[in-house]
Amino acid sequence: MTDPTPTMTFHPQPTAGTPTPWAFPAPERTTLANGLTVLHCDRPGQQLVAVEVQLDAPLAAEPDGLDGIANILARALSEGTDTLTAEEYAGELERAGATLDAHADHPGIRVSLEVPASRLERGLTLLADALRAPALPEDEIERLVANRLDEIVHEQANPARRAAKALYATLFEEADRLSRPRSGTADTVKNITRAAVQSFYADHVRPATATAVVVGDLTGLDLGALLEATLGGWTAAPTAAGVHAPVTGDDTGRVVIVDRPGSVQTQLLIGRIGPDRHDPLWAAQILGTYCLGGTLTSRLDRVLREEKGYTYGVRAFAQPLRSNAEGSGRALLAISGSVDTASTAPALADTWTILRTLAAEGLTDAEREEAVQFLVGVAPLKYETAGSVAATLADQVEQYLPDDYQAEIYRQLAALDTAAATAAVVAAFPPDRLVTVLVGDATVIADQVRELGIGEVTVVS
Repeated sequence: MTDPTPTMTFHPQPTAGTPTPWAFPAPERTTLANGLTVLHCDRPGQQLVAVEVQLDAPLAAEPDGLDGIANILARALSEGTDTLTAEEYAGELERAGATLDAHADHPGIRVSLEVPASRLERGLTLLADALRAPALPEDEIERLVANRLDEIVHEQANPARRAAKALYATLFEEADRLSRPRSGTADTVKNITRAAVQSFYADHVRPATATAVVVGDLTGLDLGALLEATLGGWTAAPTAAGVHAPVTGDDTGRVVIVDRPGSVQTQLLIGRIGPDRHDPLWAAQILGTYCLGGTLTSRLDRVLREEKGYTYGVRAFAQPLRSNAEGSGRALLAISGSVDTASTAPALADTWTILRTLAAEGLTDAEREEAVQFLVGVAPLKYETAGSVAATLADQVEQYLPDDYQAEIYRQLAALDTAAATAAVVAAFPPDRLVTVLVGDATVIADQVRELGIGEVTVVS
């Protein structure tokens, strides 16, 4: 009689292989006949190709009284061309499986395309048409202006937006475009017409001062010929690239309370201007800032969230503002979060204690090690998609950084010691050089905040 008991064959447990060394992808550069600079990076297996086009149309170039026109132009680029209506253009993008977005910021307008590699030629053709001959129809411009005016009303009800608006207005002089909302105010947006948008387009959207970044699986493609046949058809009279003014600001320690009567929470935004990515200390600043407020286990969260229960989370970060070819750019260094109204003054007091303790005692080796392990270890996942690589390369272009910048930053992060990270974050957040913006109920919080002695307190509506 056959034994019915099943037998099992056990195979050896798999063992981990040798890890593959990782570095941020290195792009290649070329220039098309029309003057367009191209950075391209072949990423085998990335079947969704990402294209980023950086246009030399900075917010500082907007005409007087027309703040927000760059934003309207960016939104209008996908609203039809010389051969397609807005609806037809949207339909062509959909048939190609492509998405096209654009936004305006202080360095210029960024146009982003994602399209399957099998439809790359069609996607590039549609992108080229949007850049070469956007229709900018009057009814669409009027609609975009009306939409933006509606957004401004809603932004007034958003504490984080109001805090950012107040901080920039406090740090920078009124004449500096940085001091005013990126997408304009109601008073400026309502003045934007189709003729003004057309003029801004004609003055600033030119291939000779633009850069395109192409990232994805480019196997078997004659990319040069493909780009010449698509983006190469975009022509305009050559012109010199714009020159960005240096960033200056007044970060004398003071407090601005944006009164929001009846608010049960206070939005905090504490900031100043400091080194940007051109500074040799940027990597150390990234590391130190991460230890201060980059994660749920950072010092700010550990005290304000875990120990005191004031908030759901507080973050510290550095955001580049505006750079130029000479490398004299600056960044906004900030701490952001929200607390319940009654905890406003105690939370600020504890924040200043954290900063002073950090200056006196420094970071620990354990904090530094955890930050390095995360920042460096997560990089291969962070840049797994073509879109993330393309966006980072485009950031480097708009900030006048070398093509190998991101790869070099990761090498620096891995080698930094605790003392360097401590020195950088202490220099970034000196307690006596911070502008504090609070959006909350001034009748409840103002007197308690004055007693903290962290700067003169001004209440605005």
